[in-house]
Amino acid sequence: MTPQDSGTRVGARDVVVIGGGIGGLATSALLAREGHNVTLLEKRGQVGGRAGSWEQDGFRFDTGPSWYLMPEVIDHFFKLMGTSAAEQLELVKLDPGYRVVFEAGGAVDVPAEREAVTKLFESLEAGAGEQLSKYLDSAEDAYEIAKRRFLYSTFQSFLPFLRPDVLRRLPRIGSLLLQPLQSFVEKRFKDPRIQQILGYPAVFLGSSPFDAPSMYHLMSHLDLDDGVLYPMGGFTTLIDAMRRVATSAGVEIRTGADVVSIDTEARTPGRSPIDRRTATVRGVTYRADGTTTSIGADIVVSAADLHHTETTLLPADLQTYPETYWDKRVPGPSALLLYLGVRGGLPQLEHHTLLFTTDWRDNFGRIFGKETSVPSPASLYVCRPSATDGSVAPEGHENVFVLVPIPADITIGRGGVERGGDARVEELADTVIGQIAEWAGIPDLAERIVVRRSYGPQDFADDLNAWRGTSLGPAHILKQSAFFRGSNRSARVGNLFYAGSSTVPGIGIPMCLISAELIVKRLRGDTSTGPLPEPAAG
Repeated sequence: MTPQDSGTRVGARDVVVIGGGIGGLATSALLAREGHNVTLLEKRGQVGGRAGSWEQDGFRFDTGPSWYLMPEVIDHFFKLMGTSAAEQLELVKLDPGYRVVFEAGGAVDVPAEREAVTKLFESLEAGAGEQLSKYLDSAEDAYEIAKRRFLYSTFQSFLPFLRPDVLRRLPRIGSLLLQPLQSFVEKRFKDPRIQQILGYPAVFLGSSPFDAPSMYHLMSHLDLDDGVLYPMGGFTTLIDAMRRVATSAGVEIRTGADVVSIDTEARTPGRSPIDRRTATVRGVTYRADGTTTSIGADIVVSAADLHHTETTLLPADLQTYPETYWDKRVPGPSALLLYLGVRGGLPQLEHHTLLFTTDWRDNFGRIFGKETSVPSPASLYVCRPSATDGSVAPEGHENVFVLVPIPADITIGRGGVERGGDARVEELADTVIGQIAEWAGIPDLAERIVVRRSYGPQDFADDLNAWRGTSLGPAHILKQSAFFRGSNRSARVGNLFYAGSSTVPGIGIPMCLISAELIVKRLRGDTSTGPLPEPAAG
């Protein structure tokens, strides 16, 4: 049993979910579990979206997400589906969690346990160990209140926020929202290495430590307190597990189905003065194998890029977020991605390795400033999953994934296989490979590469319909977070909802899973601020 647009409970309804990324898979699975008849339409030949998979010559690369954070959120999704992460995945804890290599020289391995991290920070700066304990206590408190009151909220009502635990923290919450993360960190730590370790998580949110609110210092609780996990076999195992539970719940998945329009019919606006809905969904139209097909639906959930959904799939008079809205929004960064198969070992790199430039402000200013350019040298991220998982590369070889945050600018171009990308992208790739070789002490890295693929901003736009070629979605700055991120429900079209990284609560695998849960809460008329109750273990 599920509710109508008004919240009244009725029988099963026909639902179409657009987009087979994390948000779309989770939404379709949860709605099927609710008893709906769900069809998932995915443009590409495989589900997963940004969390895809690519194989060549015995190498298997995760094409996107590679940090397994907020494990309880992922486990919660599986428990809502009647299983658990432990049943679906083989998770291992990385120790060290990651390595940081600095342009000025030297490297720091960040261990997996809080006590060890505290000792590390103390070794870098006298008094920093005690300060870190206070910092992480604050981060944990911020995370718990966010999880309890904000992350799982549809923001339909302010009343659930008028709770003692929120009201008691209002002065502190206000301070954390108005102060940039970088300033918050600088007041507590003087060593630039520590400042960078604590500031870089802003990039996971599609933002800069100079722009992201210090509320997001909660991210340090995730990697420094909880630690970093890895699903053996790669993140494709997470996608496989989500697809399994979705199809087991009854979801019909159609790949190669490129949605070209959300179809509507006129309706009389509601009595409420804020109800501007002059249409309601009646289905979608998609192309597959050269054929155009229409499929009816009582409910449509678009987990595709919100800009694409609004400005391409709907007519102008039915757009809640028209082009003028996006003209005032700030995109998260795009990225240069490299997938490298390397002959021989690479002990100089950990499973996760971060390379940080000395001029931190200039690096982020080039990505997010009014006049953007590709940073050189660039702060970047390298993943070597073969350090943990022998299944991702042939014996005697290493699997290397590189992510370089760059401006959201599709003119930078497309990537390709074996130097088949646009000239600028391939030149950037050469520069980045040279930088890793020099900073990490791998002088022969370039000549040992046996598989090479690049991926640029235009690829994100082409493959994922990503607004301005962003690799993540709208940046998590104050005016694009929580209440200000935008509704997950159309203000113009009845029974049209949104999921995924473009809408609440935001960017990343856990946030996309929560966005799916918020669709269920919308349809149930549930304005609570916490996660849905998990079914009793059977």
